[in-house]
Amino acid sequence: MSKETVEINGVKFEVDMDTAKRIDTFKVGDNVRLLDKRYSSSQIYTGVILGFYNFKELPTIQVAYFKNDFNGATIDFANINSKSDDFELLPSNKYEADFDRDTVVGSLNQQIESKTAEVKSLEAKKAWFLKYYGKYFVSDGEEDSNEEG
Repeated sequence: MSKETVEINGVKFEVDMDTAKRIDTFKVGDNVRLLDKRYSSSQIYTGVILGFYNFKELPTIQVAYFKNDFNGATIDFANINSKSDDFELLPSNKYEADFDRDTVVGSLNQQIESKTAEVKSLEAKKAWFLKYYGKYFVSDGEEDSNEEG
């Protein structure tokens, strides 16, 4: 047995280096840090555990995580299990959040306004099309009655 004294955040621990292993305990609603290794430069995101799914073959943890980049704040989801090589999960606390509530809500409101304007624009285009080009398209029922008369 090789024991070593390890200092972490000013606290000294005596650790048996032959058997030392990390055990994390999580529950639904816990704040977590998520390491996303899918791209050439890894990113660390702040997230929340949504649920534990005890599938027979592949128990899975689902995490909602927050991305705040040039596109605005978005909420994405990651499913983490023993086959997930792209993500690592660590416990976090509320003081480690790299975003604030007002920024996220403001960004989401801005996205909602943008999509609402896009819907209105598409509805106006549809109305214009039906008004000016609708006469060129006749429904099947109208076509049959025109042929008979």
